[in-house]
Amino acid sequence: MASKGFTINERSKFNRFAIEPKVYVDETPRIGFTKYGEKLNGRLAMIAFVLLIAVEVITGHGLIAWLTSL
Repeated sequence: MASKGFTINERSKFNRFAIEPKVYVDETPRIGFTKYGEKLNGRLAMIAFVLLIAVEVITGHGLIAWLTSL
């Protein structure tokens, strides 16, 4: 019976809550020069590049001209 997650207590009743689920802890570091940090940096750079191209198409001016006109 214990293989299905059930046990029988001292009163011969089923105890469905005897086996606790295993806890998963992600030990991957999230700061510094890690794969996660490099992927995030690359993705944000790609988004910024596309947004700069969109600003240039919408305004008709390049980034430097757009910044100097403010």
